[in-house]
Amino acid sequence: MTLLSDETQVAMPLRNLLSLLSAVAIAVWAYSGIMERLNTIETSQMMMEQDVERNSEFRVRWPRGELGALPADAEQFMLLEHLQGEVEKLTRKVEGGEAPFDQQQELTLQWHSQRLQQLEEKLEAFQRR
Repeated sequence: MTLLSDETQVAMPLRNLLSLLSAVAIAVWAYSGIMERLNTIETSQMMMEQDVERNSEFRVRWPRGELGALPADAEQFMLLEHLQGEVEKLTRKVEGGEAPFDQQQELTLQWHSQRLQQLEEKLEAFQRR
């Protein structure tokens, strides 16, 4: 005795059928929303892991100079080399007795020179008496 066959009729009120279809639609929508959220979280986690790996590599390799240098660093190195050359030139001049002086020093030296000449003239005039 078979209870079910292709000829078996099922009687269900329309209200129950609509409720069942609504429940299935809501379940499918909720499932797809959960899956979308999980995919978003997994993608975010994978991206963060890659960032952490790249950051660790950068943190180790940058100080060693394995990743190159910034253009600003290159500019600073050029400026330092230029300043080093200027300091070496000034050092050679100072050691050779050719130290440069600025305008204020020159004016001071001129004033002292004039004052010294005046005092020498007065001393000679005083000694002649």
